[in-house]
Amino acid sequence: MAVISLRLNRNEESMINFLSNYYEQDKSSLIKYSLKELYEDIIDKQVITDYEKNGETKFVDSSDIINMIKKPAV
Repeated sequence: MAVISLRLNRNEESMINFLSNYYEQDKSSLIKYSLKELYEDIIDKQVITDYEKNGETKFVDSSDIINMIKKPAV
């Protein structure tokens, strides 16, 4: 297991303290969680990009979706 030293300025330290108290997690767990979330965001974006390049993508306007929801079922 790696040990990483992290330098934070006062603002960053204040944020990590606030988040640690708010989520009731230790600081290390918060940082690990944040790293995991950021990594998952990259993977998600790549999957979406690949799908849009290779698949037949169709975008629907939000007003069309609302109208479809409002129509009574036949």
